Amino acid sequence: MHCPFCSAEETKVVDSRLVAEGDQVRRRRECLDCHERFTTFETAELLLPRVIKQNGQREPFNEDKLRAGIQRAVEKRPVSTERVESAVSQIKHALQATGERELPARAIGELVMDQLRELDQVAYVRFASVYRRFEDVSEFREEIERLTSKGAKTP
Repeated sequence: MHCPFCSAEETKVVDSRLVAEGDQVRRRRECLDCHERFTTFETAELLLPRVIKQNGQREPFNEDKLRAGIQRAVEKRPVSTERVESAVSQIKHALQATGERELPARAIGELVMDQLRELDQVAYVRFASVYRRFEDVSEFREEIERLTSKGAKTP
């Protein structure tokens, strides 16, 4: 690592600690030439798969889009921001764990529905109604019956 002050190539690590729930390492470094100290952060570079949309179009995974969809579903529901962020993180980890370079949007939608089912039943039905394109009230009823028959937990 080059020193940001004098551009020397030799630095030493003075202190390391985990931050961001263990997803990052914060390192205090000292330049061996000018003795200035600076901080660096290290994270694992894990690539998320590209998304194959229903029309065949491919686009990069967009975490903001994922978060916005979940937030729309939980709007005006008693679900904390921390729980939404945890769901987003779990979905991202599941996507990375597949090891695939591309995934259909449908697979991501199913992961979102799994997370919403655990977060809030109303949010789950809201999302499912849009995601599965419910046409009438009977489809809502069927989904609610499936939800209650599985014994899904209430928040």
